[in-house]
Amino acid sequence: MRLYLASTSPARRALLAQTGIEPVLVAPGVDEDAAADAARQTLGRELTGPELVSLLAVAKASAVADGPVDGLPVDGFVFGGDSAFEVDGRLYGKPHDPEVARERWRQMLAAGGGTLWSGHCVLDRRHDATTMGPGGAVPARTVPPVRPLPPSTAGDGLITEVAPGGSAMVADGDRVVAVDSAVLTFADDVSAAEIDAYVATGEPLEVAGAFTIDGRAAAYITRIDGAPSAVVGLSLPVLRSMLLRGFGVAWHDLWAL
Repeated sequence: MRLYLASTSPARRALLAQTGIEPVLVAPGVDEDAAADAARQTLGRELTGPELVSLLAVAKASAVADGPVDGLPVDGFVFGGDSAFEVDGRLYGKPHDPEVARERWRQMLAAGGGTLWSGHCVLDRRHDATTMGPGGAVPARTVPPVRPLPPSTAGDGLITEVAPGGSAMVADGDRVVAVDSAVLTFADDVSAAEIDAYVATGEPLEVAGAFTIDGRAAAYITRIDGAPSAVVGLSLPVLRSMLLRGFGVAWHDLWAL
């Protein structure tokens, strides 16, 4: 069974590969800033962390699910994911600029830590899960969840509120959306010189929150309350639960044997 990863993130691919899954990587081509701005205008307020990451996870999965991949229709499950780091009520995405990354590290260390929000969306695009409609093949509704899922608290699959360190999931036909989170604690003795040295590596510039737990920043993080894989960008326990509870698919069915 094929899993399409609506991302070119080496970290997400490595997470899946280490569990025996070889995904098909597809760049989603989503303008994340534009999508978030449109949602803010619609809601008339700022997005919560869970709303932001679930919104972008849905957008990325949807961008890949109904288009061709290498000239062929998608046949399998499509996963989209997104992450954001929240410190004192402020959401941090990718800093891009070295000075922005330095300032974020100063703020994160002053706060002592924060919450990593990880959004997930799985869309069912298996060919054997379709029925014929007036216009041709259309996705069928999936079988009911193996166990009832908590209801969404916002429209279009957005998950509004999740307790820091907790998770939430909603099933909607051929789509399952989930948010997982992890609370991180930073070392209390990181110096300005260490921040400068880390930023100079370039590692924090294109990752949410300006750090990676699977890279050089691991030495500066003293505690994680939540799934470690969620901090990398994809909560493996949550993805397994989405497939099982939403579609009745076992995790080992995706292994590349």
